[in-house]
Amino acid sequence: MGLFDFLLRRPDFEEGLERWRAAPGAILLDVRTPEEYHAGHVPGAVNLPLDRLREQELPTDRPIFAYCLSGARSAQACAWLKRQGYEALNLGGISGYRGVLETNG
Repeated sequence: MGLFDFLLRRPDFEEGLERWRAAPGAILLDVRTPEEYHAGHVPGAVNLPLDRLREQELPTDRPIFAYCLSGARSAQACAWLKRQGYEALNLGGISGYRGVLETNG
């Protein structure tokens, strides 16, 4: 793997989930729409759509791990959260996730 491969490497979703599980009290945030969330989400994830992120107060003393479908919305969410002083990590997109999903509805 060359330097540019490393720099362009997308977040590994499974790796990110392991980091979330290992961080006591960490929050797993699904920033997709409620409809997308209800169709299938990672067990333990909390739904907070990107367009509502600024309306909610999240604990500042716990790391936040965010994901969406492709990684674009979660990247925006993490950028905003970091500007607000949160510790936030973009897990990327759930589209390639092959684990168990919870559904609602």
